[in-house]
Amino acid sequence: MTVPQPPRLFLRILFGDAAMLGPGKAQLLEGIRDTGSISAAGRAMGMSYKRAWSLVEEMNAAFAEPLVASARGGAGGGGAALTPAGERVLQLYQAVTARAAEAGAAEIAQLQAMLRHGDMSGGK
Repeated sequence: MTVPQPPRLFLRILFGDAAMLGPGKAQLLEGIRDTGSISAAGRAMGMSYKRAWSLVEEMNAAFAEPLVASARGGAGGGGAALTPAGERVLQLYQAVTARAAEAGAAEIAQLQAMLRHGDMSGGK
């Protein structure tokens, strides 16, 4: 018997037509922070280096200051790190998500109670 997982809230913030910050980009930022590598962060998420790099470029272009600083690989190593702006964006996104989950907890619990078997996994 599989133990049902508690409900999770995913939040995507749209800033106009072009810029967006959501759980995937936040997870990528966390991975870069934790590993010091865009490729390692992308691999951990099951995405190609090209896709991870594309998302980093998208975020760096969308915000007034770059969120990720990177150095090319080679003999010196290379790597990537969150800038102070990147740390702050990640912190703010996590705070908004936590606040939204807390504010909606009662309604989320009511929705879960209305499910056929208490979860939406479909028995998977």
